[in-house]
Amino acid sequence: MVKKHIKRLVAPKSWPINRKGTKFITRPNSGAHPLERAMPLNLIIKLLLSYAKKTREVKKILNAGKILVDNTVRKDYKFAVGLMDVISIPETNEFFRLILNKKGKFILQSLNKEESNIKPCKVIGKTILKKKKIQLNLFDGKNIIIEEDSYKVGDTVLYDIKDKKIKGLLKFGKGALIYLFGGKYTGTVATLQDIKSFYGSQPSMIKLKLKDGSEFETLKDYAFVVNDKMINEQ
Repeated sequence: MVKKHIKRLVAPKSWPINRKGTKFITRPNSGAHPLERAMPLNLIIKLLLSYAKKTREVKKILNAGKILVDNTVRKDYKFAVGLMDVISIPETNEFFRLILNKKGKFILQSLNKEESNIKPCKVIGKTILKKKKIQLNLFDGKNIIIEEDSYKVGDTVLYDIKDKKIKGLLKFGKGALIYLFGGKYTGTVATLQDIKSFYGSQPSMIKLKLKDGSEFETLKDYAFVVNDKMINEQ
């Protein structure tokens, strides 16, 4: 049985919380995102949006249907909002994307209304179904059946959360713009220079180049293909 709360001191480092305070804080419900890549809606409304100070105030806001996550009204204060999820507040005409900054902490990046309709989703797997149909397994738990197989694991699909359709594709390959969501360089955006694969169980590495010309290597698993308008480094 999943506990309703988590000790503040052992909460994920990605949560921008004060480690001193009440012993327990809200634990998000199990969802598509692992704990370190998600935050409960309760904390987002309190800490990142500053729309409430008490959980009872958060519940009042949510019960009124004022907060949407990926274009769906969410009323559970423990709902797990994950990396790249889109938060919309129609009443104030505000739209945000949940991302990690260079300190590895969750922040909200402002979007305009048009941008808020598109959610980048990394392809993490492909499944062959009956009648040779192909299903894409996405970063946020979505599974989408496609007609034409022009997608590879590591690519990013641009998913329209309103129309529930793929509207574009960002290919993973040399020259691609990469946002890192893990490791020492979390929150960094750089250009992919090379991919290094190894035999056996050793994970693949990628070589990246920053705007200043410096280069570094990190795990391929941390890479998320983006475009030049999608992420503002902070």
